[in-house]
Amino acid sequence: MLQPIFITGTGTDVGKTVVSAIIAEALHADYWKPVQAGYDSGTDSEWISGVLVNHVSNIYPEAYKLKLAASPHIAAREEGVRISLDEIAEKYNEISNQHAAYRNEEIEDDDHPSVIRNHFIIEGAGGLTVPLNEKEFIADLIKRIKARVILVSRNYLGSINHSLLTAAVCRQNKLDVIGWVFNGQYVSYEEEIVHWSGFPKIASVPFCESPNKEFITAQAQAIKPILLKLL
Repeated sequence: MLQPIFITGTGTDVGKTVVSAIIAEALHADYWKPVQAGYDSGTDSEWISGVLVNHVSNIYPEAYKLKLAASPHIAAREEGVRISLDEIAEKYNEISNQHAAYRNEEIEDDDHPSVIRNHFIIEGAGGLTVPLNEKEFIADLIKRIKARVILVSRNYLGSINHSLLTAAVCRQNKLDVIGWVFNGQYVSYEEEIVHWSGFPKIASVPFCESPNKEFITAQAQAIKPILLKLL
């Protein structure tokens, strides 16, 4: 299997799930969200499953599915659970074997059969310094599973600061960053973030009130050529 692609962002509600869906659709990739905290209106995995139109992507169940919409370590504590990176890594290895077995089957794709066959998208919770337990963070999970990273930034007043702090954490942890995907538009913030962070821009996703299958498919087609060049 190729290195997994980990989708993280500058914080909560910046569009990680929408971007995960777009990239999964573009690459016909499998998808996994290890930790889901809060699911009153459904899980991210359920939403992803409902907007992908290709017949190749698999959606794998969460390692931790927590009721409270809060930082994962707090949501886990409320349920008397401790999130373990060892358990997530063990689940990741199990899923990787399933993924490899599935992808070794004959999958037809006229455009890029060898490229699309092996990609695996993992979506994080919040940003890189979101605690998973009393000692470990999302960044530690990324390092543990040796994933490449796509950063999601939503354009708003203050996003330069949040984005550059995220980039600094990536460098501090020596993460392999593919680039940025931006949501919405706010003056020239994208260019500033790319310049100051040194990480390339992959794409800009226009604001959409209620992203649906048609929106995800259209954005996937737009992002696909540059993704294939960067991966």
